[in-house]
Amino acid sequence: MKLMINFLTFALLSSNVMAAEIVLQNPKINEQAPAFSGIDSYGNIINLSDFIGQPVILEWTNHECPYVAKHYDENNMQAVQEQAKKEGFIWLSIISSTPGDQGHVKPSKANELTESRSAYPSHVLLDESGDIGMKYGAKTTPHMYMIDSNGVLRYKGAIDDVGKGMQFFSASLKDAINYVAIQLNDVKDNRQLEISSTVAYGCSVKYNYD
Repeated sequence: MKLMINFLTFALLSSNVMAAEIVLQNPKINEQAPAFSGIDSYGNIINLSDFIGQPVILEWTNHECPYVAKHYDENNMQAVQEQAKKEGFIWLSIISSTPGDQGHVKPSKANELTESRSAYPSHVLLDESGDIGMKYGAKTTPHMYMIDSNGVLRYKGAIDDVGKGMQFFSASLKDAINYVAIQLNDVKDNRQLEISSTVAYGCSVKYNYD
């Protein structure tokens, strides 16, 4: 019964996709992260407030984006996920692709991708309406956000310093400065970061712009 109710909620949320207006917010660093509620790939309702007392990482993703694919093909994203989870972080992978567009998946496909890539997300959220993405101003895949255990947004931006363009595809991601990995301890300890905002790079998030 609970599973049925959760999927009915997902259907209701999804029905608003076509009517969504694309307005990207700009959440401020060192202030409370925007609250949200979404449905994960198993039909569970996930609220950001569920994780007060634990640090959280948000990863906007699209498995068909070549930037995302490289991070996963080289085991770069999985390595950071594993490190973060060992440090007590909740990792939420968020798919904001609208139905019919690049990167949109059904729940079963999302779970298949997690398994086939040996990924470590705590949950995969299916944000078809784009509501969560717009609240955070997510523009690219990947786009990363770090939230401390008090619910304060500490970092937003790129996963590393490689940057967009041909240099990315020829670069070794292992040699990059990974902004998420190097700041896990500071976020875990609820400290302000030396590097709190960078320019995210990757494919555009596939919101419904029709």
